[in-house]
Amino acid sequence: MRGWIAPFLEALSAEQGAAANTLAAYGRDLADLADFLAARGRDGASAARADIEAWMVDLESRGLSAATRARRLAAARGAFRFAFQEGWRNDDPAAALGGPKRTRPLPRTLTVEAVDALFAAVETCFEGDALLRARCLLELVYATGMRVSELVSLPASAARGNPAALLIRGKGGRERLAPLTEPARAALAAWLAARDRACRDRPSPWLFPSSGASGRLTRARFFQMIRTLAAAAGLDPAAVSPHTLRHAFATHLLANGADLRAIQELLGHADIATTEIYTHVLDARLAALVAKHPLAER
Repeated sequence: MRGWIAPFLEALSAEQGAAANTLAAYGRDLADLADFLAARGRDGASAARADIEAWMVDLESRGLSAATRARRLAAARGAFRFAFQEGWRNDDPAAALGGPKRTRPLPRTLTVEAVDALFAAVETCFEGDALLRARCLLELVYATGMRVSELVSLPASAARGNPAALLIRGKGGRERLAPLTEPARAALAAWLAARDRACRDRPSPWLFPSSGASGRLTRARFFQMIRTLAAAAGLDPAAVSPHTLRHAFATHLLANGADLRAIQELLGHADIATTEIYTHVLDARLAALVAKHPLAER
């Protein structure tokens, strides 16, 4: 089974343009399946449908969420379908398997006041070039709704020439234009000047370079920065993340009359059904407001 993983992921990347994070997750999922099968004296060539069903039961007993189990089953289905197409098996034992029901929880978001508090915290938590970088990162996320992986992988060339919008490469290699607000453009220009001074002796292609192994700011480091800002702003750090800011971007746009299709394009969602979750966030808020009406108690 382990021998299938690398060629399957290579095919997934080449044929479907799967994102690096998706490939990494599928690799871990299939390695877990390989270990489970090995413990039962099986491998990819001899695994039966009952073995895969037993794996799904085992995943549930370990406390994995329905969403995680559904992704793992998707990885297994893809791998066995690939093995069948390659002639490594004469059948596909995962083809007819039904996955767990996935619930779609409402995304966590932030009020406009909470976002303002985060921006205020930037001015007190950082200084010098670190302040310019933190301000730029926060402005870009809230102005564009970028995923953190898209943000940290921006090349410096994307920021040249005081652009009115950024070209972003998202999931599956899909590209989109993200318009910038005036504060975001100002923060980007200020950071780019500071970045170029700092990189004069150590050139880097990244907009947010780092001395780490990747050569650029990592997702984990940016996550830590957001948590630090949340604590300084008096917010619950556990409830604030880069993705929370992405949700806030979409929710605030929708609350101010933005078209759902436009928000889909700005977020880089392939399916508008993914974007529609934000209408439920607003519905929940409206229901809460009505419940607080003085006449509601009567």
